[in-house]
This record gives sequence, structure tokens and C-alpha cells, in this order.
Amino acid sequence: MEKGADAVYTGLREFSARAKAKNFSLSQMERMVAYAHSLNRRVYITLNTLVKEDELPRLVETLSALEAMGADGVILQDLGVARLIRDHFPGLPRHASTQMTIHNLPGVRMLEDLGFERVVLARELHIDDIRHICRESTAEIECFIHGALCFAISGQCYFSSFLGGHSGNRGRCAQPCRRHYRHRGKEGYFFSTNDLSAIDLIPEMAAAGVASLKIEGRMKSAEYVASVVEAYRLILDAPERKRADAAAQAKELLKLSFGRVPTKGFLASRTPGDIAIPTLRGATGRFLGEIKAIRGDRITFETKDRLFVGDRVRVQPRSDMAGKAFTVKEIVVGKERVKSAKERSLVTVTTPFAFKVGDAVFKVSSETAFTMSENACLKRLEAVKPGKIPCDLALSLQDGTLRIAARAGGASCDAAFPLGDLEPSRTADMAGVLNAQFSRTGDTPFELRSLEAPGFPAVLIPSARLKEVRREFYRQLGEQVVAGVAKRRAEARRRALAALVQPGPVRRAARPEVTVRIEQLRDVAILRQPGVDAVILPVSRANLHQLPQSTRKLRGDEGRVTWHIPFIIFDADIPFYTEAISTLVEQGFRRFELANLSHLAMLKGRDVEISTDFRLFSVNSQALLSWRELGATAATLYIEDDAGNMAALLAADVPVRRSVLVYGAVPAMTTRIDIKGAKGDAPVVSDRGDEYEVAVRGDLTTITPTTRFSLTHFRSRLLEMGCGSFVIDLSQAPREQWRPILDAFARGDRIPGTSEFNFTTGLV
Repeated sequence: MEKGADAVYTGLREFSARAKAKNFSLSQMERMVAYAHSLNRRVYITLNTLVKEDELPRLVETLSALEAMGADGVILQDLGVARLIRDHFPGLPRHASTQMTIHNLPGVRMLEDLGFERVVLARELHIDDIRHICRESTAEIECFIHGALCFAISGQCYFSSFLGGHSGNRGRCAQPCRRHYRHRGKEGYFFSTNDLSAIDLIPEMAAAGVASLKIEGRMKSAEYVASVVEAYRLILDAPERKRADAAAQAKELLKLSFGRVPTKGFLASRTPGDIAIPTLRGATGRFLGEIKAIRGDRITFETKDRLFVGDRVRVQPRSDMAGKAFTVKEIVVGKERVKSAKERSLVTVTTPFAFKVGDAVFKVSSETAFTMSENACLKRLEAVKPGKIPCDLALSLQDGTLRIAARAGGASCDAAFPLGDLEPSRTADMAGVLNAQFSRTGDTPFELRSLEAPGFPAVLIPSARLKEVRREFYRQLGEQVVAGVAKRRAEARRRALAALVQPGPVRRAARPEVTVRIEQLRDVAILRQPGVDAVILPVSRANLHQLPQSTRKLRGDEGRVTWHIPFIIFDADIPFYTEAISTLVEQGFRRFELANLSHLAMLKGRDVEISTDFRLFSVNSQALLSWRELGATAATLYIEDDAGNMAALLAADVPVRRSVLVYGAVPAMTTRIDIKGAKGDAPVVSDRGDEYEVAVRGDLTTITPTTRFSLTHFRSRLLEMGCGSFVIDLSQAPREQWRPILDAFARGDRIPGTSEFNFTTGLV
């Protein structure tokens, strides 16, 4: 804030998409909000993770506390969170996280209809796309302009979770994209992105209508945040005639930020070639050198930059393991201990971790650039008094009686104080006199936000009497408002907890339904196979082309076909999909599966049956109720979910048919980034030997583990949990394996060489 930020976004110890960061307690957050408001700044709270069913009561407590402290907004991903805020905590403005994958105008308009005030767009958009969305929407548009980039489209990455249950959508990404991989004898960091830096595009972003420019600074050093914020503030505040000088100064500041190699990402080009460069290591920071020698707990390397005692460095192994950071406590050059070393010096430092020769060393922060310790920051925060309740006053004087009408904390209060006969005053600015007096709220729980005194006569009110009136008024206001505010908040909290869905009796389906997902319309004959009740097909150009030949074969079976709308549809492609949906409806198809919020806008007003794909997250009953309110009658539960949470959702008393995916290929990452040096003719292999297929379709690339996901051997358990609808995804399985997979599920057999994902081990 002190470097020019208008707002900060930050997380609590729960429900934040940076769960590994040093997030804040509720009491610390209350002081942070008060501190920000004292500087006329805002604080947005990141509750942008997926919330499990048993976490909903804690979420309610958190939302109640955030509304009470006056947080300026909540950034969220889960529609279940949005629903609770809408129904019970309306004082919290809702912002759509980039994790919601909002990448087109229909998606933004859908969120406008849902009452969201701000939308953080996906990072895969060109500035022309953003300009179009800003021009045609009323919600505030926020865009990332600086910081780390995900290789995958945000909200659509299952890579970390597949490797060990640490889900990016739960804030616990282990960053496997930053690791080292092999492809056809070549090695590299194929999935590691450079850092976004749009400093040159800020005037264009402002002109496009972007309301908020977002710097990604969590899990970064204080000096990183300070230098980046100051740099962008320089550009924003510079008059046009001085913009070139400001840009040069700003870029010098950015050199202090210890980020990765900069890229403008998709903002400047729809096909950028510099987002991911396999030869560049993925660690954040300024590259210092590679370890040349190791002796005990000491590593030696030639530093490419000045190094100080107190600097923080990270060593990035050549393997696919994550790097480790530590603070430099001593430096040896030659045989001499020094406080600092010049660039190109051969230095030896002590490390608490074990590394190998060849591992890379990066400087991630410098002791010389930011001297305020974490303890000092916490002490400053603890000294801040909690925020006060803003109050608005209207004063009038009638027949010698001062009347005050107050609005504070959502309540109204009227008070009257006899003043008797008063002498005329020399000043005509009675509103100014009264404002000066009533703004002195002292230790009361209030702060004066506005004061009106229209037509107040120019009279001289004795100073002692006016002080007495002020004190008595704020005492009365406290008695009436503070207790009322606390009561209303307690009631909202009670209602929210009471509104949480209770588990109902587990009902076993008399006959479970099996839906098979296939890729090509020509394979729809699978409907005739035993054990197949319905199919899901993608809405694609190839299938629309095949539709005339297949319509006759499907006559009478239209109700057994669900059409899946792709989760990424950029604005330029919306006319095709809108027309395709119309064609399918004309041919008698009524069932559609949605994978993005924008699809709801595309289906608005059509007489169709709607279901949701696992990409529209259903991890709690509040989310399921949201889909029902939006017209969906069925939902596929989340692919990352575990048995315990699935059981709770299957038992929840909600009017939505729930399906479970029991076989398929896990799309570890879906990206718009071109993978240099890795094609689909051979898998990409990690240092652990895990293999990943690379498939390019249009301008999207999918990275998929060769190990398939399967819960076929849990058929009986899922039935006992109350699941009566199963999805088997054969879209990436060879046709000769289709029947064996279906038979394995029918028997409840395990399919060798497959993964249970998080079903038994748990989704962290």
C-alpha cells in the first residue's frame, strides 16, 4: 500500500489458493482491513479454493467474520461460496477468481446476472479480447499484469493432485510444471513458464476499460512486491508526455524484483513464443550460478550478482524435485569470511539442505533492499485498532431542540437534545462546525462518514454543551446500533448454518445407469451394447458434419444422447457453437452437458435438459444447489474428489442427480501455450519415469498421464454410498479396449495399471 497499491488481495489460513503461503489469522486480517481503510485502501480476501462438504460450517464462520470486519470483497472460485454470501452475507462483494476460467463475454454476463461485481479474466486472452469484453459488459474487469503464470488454464489443472492429492484448486499445488522432463532424448523444463510483465501495455489496458490491474505477489518477498507495485504506479501516474521516462524508470525498478524472465504472455500475441522456454530453469529469482563443489554443509558457486549476508537464495535441483530456499548466514571468498561478495566471485555458503553439483542457485530476495523484519511488520499490524462502524448523520434544529438522525451498521437511530435559546453565530458554515465536533468519535466504535445539516441556522452552541451532546449521542448510538449489529450478524450466521444441507437416507438405485463418453458420432452404435444406457458426445465440427448421416440411426434415441459443450470457447468461436446448439435442438436433441459458466448464457431460453461436467466444480451441496437454481438437473462430481466427500455429497438431500466418473484419462493440464520441442509422437517423461501424452487440438494442448484413472473396482462401494449414475470415458481409449473396460465395471473388477486418483488416499 505504501508503494502505491490501491488494494491488496490476501488469504486466510483456510480456503486460500496459496495455502502454502504465510497467510493471516482472522484477527490479523481484521487489523489489516482497518489499517488499509485508514489509508483509504481496500482489502480483498481470497477464498478461491474448492470447499468440501464438512468444511461448510467453518466457511460460514469465516464469511460472518469477514463481513463483520468490513472486508471490501471476496475472490472466489466455488459457486457454493458465492451462494452462501448471496443468501446470508450480502455485505461482502463477490469477485470471480481467474480459477473460474471466465474467458469470454457470455461468461462475464452470466456472472453479472449472478450478482458478481468484478471478474478476474483468464490469462489466455489477448488485449483485443479484453477490450471487447470491457466494452460489452457492466461488471468490473480485472486482469493479471505481472507475476507468475500457470502453464495450464487456471482452474483446469489436475497435475499436482494426480501426483499426490495436493490440488491446485485447493491451494496446495506442488508445481510439477516447474520440474525437469525428457522427450525423445532431449531434456528441458517443457512446462515451466516465464513471468508475466505487461509494463509496456498499461496505457492500452487502461484505454481498453480494465478496471483493476492485478499483480501476483503471494509467496514472493516483500521487496519483490514493493518494487513491482512502485514500477506500475509510476506508469499509471505519469502524464503522457513523460510516459517514456516513467517507463524507463519503472523497468529499472523491475530489475530488483527477482522474478523470472519476463513475457507479455497472451496480452500482446495470441501465439506468444516466449512464455515457456525449455532451456530456462523454472525457479523464481535472479540466476547466480551452478554449484561447482560441495563439502559437508557448504556449497561453492561463482555468483553472477552481488551477494550479501542476509540474502535469501533458492537452489533448484536438476531433477524434477522442488527447489529449497534458505537465508545466507555467512559468505566465504577464498579463505576469508566476508559480509558481501562482488559479482563473478567464487563464493562458499552454508546450507541446511543437501544438494548436488550442477544444481542452480537463484537469489530470491536481498537483505539490502527491504530491512523491516517480519516481526516488525506483525508488531505494526498488532498495534492497529480494529475498524470502526461508519455512520452518516443528518442534523436539524427546531424550536431549540437539536435533532440527529443517524444511519450506522445497517440500523437507524434518532435522538433529540434540548439546547434552549441560542445566540446568533458569526459563521454561516454550521455544517463545518458540527462536522468538526461529531468527527471526534474518540474511543467509541464509530467513525463519521458523512454529516448533513441542510438549512441549519447560524447559531452559537456553547462548546461545553455541544461536547456533552456529542458524548451522549454516541453513547445512545452504541446502545442501539452495536447490540443490533451483533444481533443481526449472529442471526445471519445462525440462518446460514441452519440452511446447510443435511444428509438424507442413502438410497441404492434399483438399476444403476451407465453413460459412456465417446469422441466421434460415428461410434454411437455403442448404444446398442449391453450395459450402456446413454452416451455423451462433444459438440464439434466433425460431429456436426457427421450429423446428417447419423440422424436416422438415432431416431427415437435422442433422449439417450447428451451433447458436451467444450469448456473453452473464445468469443470468436461462439457463433459456431450457438448455431450448432440450435441445429441439435432442431434435430430433437434436448440434453446438454456444460463445462463452463458461459454455457448457461448460451443455453438461456432454450427448452433443454442441463447437466454439469466435473469441470464445473461440484464439491459441496451448496454448489449442487447453485446448479439446480441455474437450471441443471444433474451433475458429475469432481474428478479430484475422494471417497469421504463423495459419500457426503451422494447422501446430501438435494434435487440433483449425481454421477460419478469411474474410468477415463485425466487431463493433467490443458493449455493454450505451445510446448516447444515436445510433440505428440512420443510421451514426455519425468525423472520418476511417469509418462505424459501431449495432444494438440486447435489452439489447445492437453497433457495427459498415460496411467488412466479407474474406480471400476469400487462399483459396489459406490452403489452402497448411493450412486446410481456412472460415467465411463472411452474417448481416449482404443476401441478394442471398450468392451473389456465396460465388462470390468459390470463385474466390479480392477483394471490393471490404472490409478484411483484421490478416491482412497484423500483430496488434501
